[in-house]
Amino acid sequence: MKIYTKTGDKGETSLFGGKRVSKNSLRIDCYGTVDELNSFIGIICSNKPSKKISLLLNVIQNELFIIGADLATPNDAKTKSFQKISNKNIKNLENYIDNLELKLPKLKNFILPGGSVVGSSLHYARTVCRSAERKVVALSKLELIDKLLIVYLNRLSDLLFVMARYENKENKKSEINWVSK
Repeated sequence: MKIYTKTGDKGETSLFGGKRVSKNSLRIDCYGTVDELNSFIGIICSNKPSKKISLLLNVIQNELFIIGADLATPNDAKTKSFQKISNKNIKNLENYIDNLELKLPKLKNFILPGGSVVGSSLHYARTVCRSAERKVVALSKLELIDKLLIVYLNRLSDLLFVMARYENKENKKSEINWVSK
């Protein structure tokens, strides 16, 4: 099978179920940004985060594939059922946050993104996640989508922030407080 199909050469692509849409549609932008986040997490993994964070990132990457598939499937598509994000996935993210925060000093100030390569990258991943979340919220105003996708992305951005702090602590990189002038 060839990787190129030429079916997108005129600026359209197919959603699951066969419906053709413009490649600049908001739905495509949503799952494209989720894919961007997933790819960036792959880069983070290649920079050898701690074992705990590496295992969490693997779980997250798999869940982002589920989100991408959900976003690529309009509600009126006549496709076979597929796995969806659930409240359990969201609860797991919350548990990960709570467990990592136990190992971190209480946050008393805003901090500047940075630190180790992995810590800085996790801060950046958080911003890509927030971008995906904003786009999915915008899509939810126009089309029916699973509201758990928004909740998941919101929780994930919080987790990525905590993971960045954890990695920086593991690598003995001090957090730099933001100081208003």
